[in-house]
Amino acid sequence: MTSCLKLEVQTEDQTPHKWCISLAEDEFKRLLSQGNPLVHKVFGEGSLFSPLLFGKFFDPSDAFPLWDFESDSLLSNLRNSGKSSVDWFQTDQAYVLKAELPGVGKTNNVQIHVEKGKIVEIFGQLKLLQRESQKKDWRSRNWWEYGYVRRLELPEDADWRRIEAYLSIDAVLEIRIPRNLLHSDTSASGVGKNSE
Repeated sequence: MTSCLKLEVQTEDQTPHKWCISLAEDEFKRLLSQGNPLVHKVFGEGSLFSPLLFGKFFDPSDAFPLWDFESDSLLSNLRNSGKSSVDWFQTDQAYVLKAELPGVGKTNNVQIHVEKGKIVEIFGQLKLLQRESQKKDWRSRNWWEYGYVRRLELPEDADWRRIEAYLSIDAVLEIRIPRNLLHSDTSASGVGKNSE
């Protein structure tokens, strides 16, 4: 059994203007063309932080409705080529995300934040660039030059106050988002739904 470090899930991030600058596809290509091996590990094909993870370009700082999709269908091309180490699924009790974090996880600078109970953010700074970005919050600038992010929409029945995150010594991140069983029961019975 691999040992894991429990990560703190923060809910009180009041940073203004974070993720306000979008990563454009041409800027991403320019970033990769610089040839930095760490950047290629963090943003490379199949990585949780890659803008190309879902088959077409999608800025990882924009919230993605991950649990609206089956991982087998969304990642089929990457899985067939053995290039993805990301998986997600849901059980009756929880939503689960697992991802290898090459070039990221072992530095233990991965942070998990829940924004307004609606979005979970997975982010951190690239170790090489931490000193350069201390003057101003790196998340409010061209964040991809200093770190990485993946923002995911939480399902309606997610109990965001009880989210748990773990990082194994093998640099595998696991996030467990319990389902609010009261919300699920209410939704399933039709109680509380607006009639149109």
